[in-house]
Amino acid sequence: MSFMNIGSTARLLGAGLRALLVLTVLCGVLYPLAITGVAQGLFPHRANGSEVRQDGKVVGSSLIGQRYDLPLKAGQETPEPDLKWFQPRPSNGLGTNGVNTQYKLILSGATNRSGDNEDLIKWVTDAKAAVVKDNSTPGYRVTPAQVPPDAVTSSGSGLDPDISPAYARLQVHRVAERNQLPVEQVEKLVEDHTQQRVLGFVGEPRVNVLALNTALKELTG
Repeated sequence: MSFMNIGSTARLLGAGLRALLVLTVLCGVLYPLAITGVAQGLFPHRANGSEVRQDGKVVGSSLIGQRYDLPLKAGQETPEPDLKWFQPRPSNGLGTNGVNTQYKLILSGATNRSGDNEDLIKWVTDAKAAVVKDNSTPGYRVTPAQVPPDAVTSSGSGLDPDISPAYARLQVHRVAERNQLPVEQVEKLVEDHTQQRVLGFVGEPRVNVLALNTALKELTG
């Protein structure tokens, strides 16, 4: 190889390294810092994950669903729902064969099972029976026809933080009984936390479960 070719190669390598260094500083340091600064200045709550705090502690994010379960007993693998709280929709499956039964972020996704899949049919059937049983009280009987779809099916991500107003209302009598509150007071709580369609036509009415349970805890102390 001639000295001229060696020199040309060295110049090209030097130019490439300088470009790499400049782009790394611009795109890997300055740009992220600028975007972070703008986000923290304009909408810090959203930039920090839409955290929800109660009594000075972070209890979750308004963007991500979570479970409300009783502590596991010795030898127990599947937790039972704590029925004093409003429950979220299922998170991609209701048994050990489900994709994500505990709202784990790393497992976000759908089951991709078709409507005639035997496992899916069994999950939905079992879920409907559980919803009817869990939400029936001595003075209020839930029927299978009252169970809305989101009570027995997961969202596409499996991390949906919201439930339908119908599912929230279905849980009112059970939550009121478990917390020794008047039914009317819990109904008002659901009504106050029902969000309507964005701009009046985008999406569906919804209730954020974390916000609802946070308000419920304030009522019960």
